[in-house]
Amino acid sequence: MSFGEVIVENVQQFLSFTGFANVTYGHLIMIGVGLIFVFLGIYKKWEPMLLIPIGFGMLIGNIPFTPGFQIGIYEEGSVLSYLYLGVVKGFYPPLIFLGIGAMTDFSSLISNPKLVLIGAAAQFGIFAAYLCAIALGFTPAEAGAIGIIGGADGPTAIFLSSKLAPDLMGAIAVSAYSYMALVPVIQQPIMKLLTTKKERLIKMKPPRTCTQTEKIIFPIVGLLLTTFLVPSGLPLLGMLFFGNLLKESGVTKRLANTASNALIDIVTILLGLTVGASTQATTFLTPKSVLIFLLGAGSFVVATFAGVLFVKCWNLFLKEGNKINPLIGNAGVSAVPDAARVSQEVGLHYDKSNYLLMHAMAPNVAGVIGSAVAAGMLLGFLG
Repeated sequence: MSFGEVIVENVQQFLSFTGFANVTYGHLIMIGVGLIFVFLGIYKKWEPMLLIPIGFGMLIGNIPFTPGFQIGIYEEGSVLSYLYLGVVKGFYPPLIFLGIGAMTDFSSLISNPKLVLIGAAAQFGIFAAYLCAIALGFTPAEAGAIGIIGGADGPTAIFLSSKLAPDLMGAIAVSAYSYMALVPVIQQPIMKLLTTKKERLIKMKPPRTCTQTEKIIFPIVGLLLTTFLVPSGLPLLGMLFFGNLLKESGVTKRLANTASNALIDIVTILLGLTVGASTQATTFLTPKSVLIFLLGAGSFVVATFAGVLFVKCWNLFLKEGNKINPLIGNAGVSAVPDAARVSQEVGLHYDKSNYLLMHAMAPNVAGVIGSAVAAGMLLGFLG
């Protein structure tokens, strides 16, 4: 073979390895979706801490390549596959829950524990989606993993899908995080549709101040009650309550700061990037993925409906002066503190002096616990 022929062959071989030679319409579609996620995160400021890592991960995961170079997230031995192990094996979500516990103030729930019922009511969306998924032909395990999207809790969705439906994890994770980012867009119209002007103007009594002792006892009692009920939820619930004890004990400030800042930021970066990269067009773009997105949306909508309607029904049995503003019913989902902020924003729109944030935080943090309990229940009878 002459020198010129060698050069031509090398150039042809190089060109066959480029992304231009291997690109498909699926890659272009997913790159477009990734760009939309990045745009929404930067310019719309919709959950940028989630959408930007996931969106950029979609770009990384959908650069076309020739298999065999150990660069794809699904290729054994690649760097991305090792980073993705935190998702596949389910050890990123408990670390996220540790950080959530260390940054969350449960005072509003401790001062008014009956509001935990709103968080419980919102979990109806999870089980409604579970039943719908079974009716549409998914296996019970797949249906359980899909249903948890209704809790609007990305880490829990990843944890459960890693145990019950690993092959659907990418679609479930992206769906869960997408709806977390779209909380204001989805929930506000539903809240306004289901409530009257009179109900939106209800003012609730200020929550009482909790003692330090109550705050320390809460994570210990919470751990024992929830994990004795659903031991399978221990990885999430254990880390959530441990993080909260670090915060409230008053003697582990450095550990609490690390968990609520550096640690959760690092894990969020790795989780978001690898979840985004897992949307590789060759494995992600399937009819099942589209159906999961639709079921996830329905689950989230049902959860919002259930929370608001539960408060409206509850108010029928409460005296004037003790009624609950149904605008906090949306906060029963697990998107902390975004769902509570939506309650606050809608409430202030109708009455500039009606501050609902602290009241809404009670069902909101109850939703975090509730979604983890629901995941434990599903794992218990489906795992």
